[in-house]
Amino acid sequence: MHGFTDVDRQSDPDSWVGVLDRFTDEPFYQAYQHRVRELLHPVPGRRYVEVGAGTGASAVRLRDEHDACVVTVDRAVTMAAAMQARGLTRCAVADAHRLPFLDDSFDGAWSDRTVQHLANPHAAIGELVRVVRLGGRIVLADPDYDTQVLDIADQDLARRVLRFRTDVLLRNGTLAHQHAGMLATLGLADVTVEPRTLLVRNPAAADNVLGLRSWAATAAQRGVLEPAEARAFEDQFDEAVDAGRFTYAVTFFLTAATVT
Repeated sequence: MHGFTDVDRQSDPDSWVGVLDRFTDEPFYQAYQHRVRELLHPVPGRRYVEVGAGTGASAVRLRDEHDACVVTVDRAVTMAAAMQARGLTRCAVADAHRLPFLDDSFDGAWSDRTVQHLANPHAAIGELVRVVRLGGRIVLADPDYDTQVLDIADQDLARRVLRFRTDVLLRNGTLAHQHAGMLATLGLADVTVEPRTLLVRNPAAADNVLGLRSWAATAAQRGVLEPAEARAFEDQFDEAVDAGRFTYAVTFFLTAATVT
């Protein structure tokens, strides 16, 4: 499973804090997270909860920009410590499938790049709905890795590596386009979906933030690719960079709805 599935059990948990910090510095992530917060329709003085909050960067912005009360949840003690160090004092170490809050406790809830890692997405989304009052807002944001493209010479090899990322490294790598249907099935209203495509032309950003160049080597370690195929992927990756044609893209789905 992906490292974010269980940060505390990684060999260097604090390095995952650094990964999220690098995401936070990227303009694409800043822009779509700003839109996520807008979709909550935040009101000063109201209570909001972020589940799978990571370092809490978006929660801090909601609190400061809208004078709102923000509670954060993450299952990793490592992330809770990072949030507390950044001034988020209302932080719970808890499982997204069993939130430690009463029904109707919040005016809105959001989860950003979290559902893709969960063992039971339906149960976790149901928990978000449970803790939000009638009329409150739910917002989900995740990439859908079925939308990935990568420009290297061998497109079949590219697709195989991208499928490995989608189907092996992530629990729910292709679920984001189904979030709207899941919320509708739960009886929510005003369901909207907005796409945001991450387009990467800078290979340093792709490597440092996504680790894309390493995916083939990881696939070879797992027995999904032959070592020679992993080396070919890396060579073609580098060739695309040298030729100035490197392109990677994946689409995020921002899904919002009102609890009724």
